[in-house]
Amino acid sequence: MTTDLLTGLYIFLLAGFLGLELIKRVSPLLHTPLMALTNAISAIAVVGSIVIAGEQRSTLSTVLGTIAVTASVTNVVGGFLITDRMLKMFKKKDQKRS
Repeated sequence: MTTDLLTGLYIFLLAGFLGLELIKRVSPLLHTPLMALTNAISAIAVVGSIVIAGEQRSTLSTVLGTIAVTASVTNVVGGFLITDRMLKMFKKKDQKRS
């Protein structure tokens, strides 16, 4: 393997491990702000994947960029739906008075 590929693999594995450990330790009350932050990060990933897909350096980069756009947009939309549902859980239900 090349040095760049090996370095990238180490960074990916370390980021995955640290992300998993960080998420496990978050209290349930902080999940909504955490989801909002990850939605912002996913939005940055959408922009980056659009740039990669739009460069058209090769067919492979265009295909992988398009897949990345699809995955990132799915992640953002799903994150917003989950955040909205979690915020609705904290709202008080209207009680009808007789």
